[in-house]
Amino acid sequence: MDALTAAAASGMRARIDTLELLANNIANAGTAGYKADREFYNLYLSPDAAEGKLPSPRLPLVEGRWTDYSQGTLRHTANPLDLALSGEGFFVVNSKEGPLYTRSGSFQINKDGLIESAGGHPVATVSGRPLRIEASRPFEITKDGVVLQDGAEVERLKVVRFEKPQQLEKMGSTYFSWAGPAAGVSPSRAEIHQGRLEEANAGSAEAAVRMVNVLRQFEMLQKAVTLGGEMNRKAVEEVAKV
Repeated sequence: MDALTAAAASGMRARIDTLELLANNIANAGTAGYKADREFYNLYLSPDAAEGKLPSPRLPLVEGRWTDYSQGTLRHTANPLDLALSGEGFFVVNSKEGPLYTRSGSFQINKDGLIESAGGHPVATVSGRPLRIEASRPFEITKDGVVLQDGAEVERLKVVRFEKPQQLEKMGSTYFSWAGPAAGVSPSRAEIHQGRLEEANAGSAEAAVRMVNVLRQFEMLQKAVTLGGEMNRKAVEEVAKV
């Protein structure tokens, strides 16, 4: 494969990866607490070319993804079970496999009075005890996570931060797991806002504009591949005439 065709084909592969990423961001634009995926590119150079043994183009490729943890807009819901964080931190919920971390504070009360996530995971507290309230009576959650009912403190929500959040692993749309050292996790000073939800930081309009641009780039690269193939065909025909 000639250099033009190889570079164009590699560019097309990179754009396909980007389109998949953008499509996922658009699909989750309405998901509370969703954190957008971003891509970073690199240029691939074959080992032989890197050692100067043969010429080769630097081929563009998507080397990996990273999660954008920037703050999302807080939306008022008036639901006392909706909680939003402003600042660096994550709610903690307890799954069967261990703790999970999330920015989605769309919680609910089950039949036993336990507050849990939309996925059915109990919300963690500082004491380690389950967070249970009387569903028929009003309750309040302060900015520092204290749960009050009938004027008495029930529990305090566990909210943590990570020294290196890029080491978190995404588990679905809104959950993260942590396999790093315990020393990398510490209490968060993020404020909790009751009756609000944090919207996704993946703007659908922005992602749609990017998708259109990437599609145009893909079309141009596709034309380059076609042109490269046509040039190769003509070159073979000319050689055959000699």
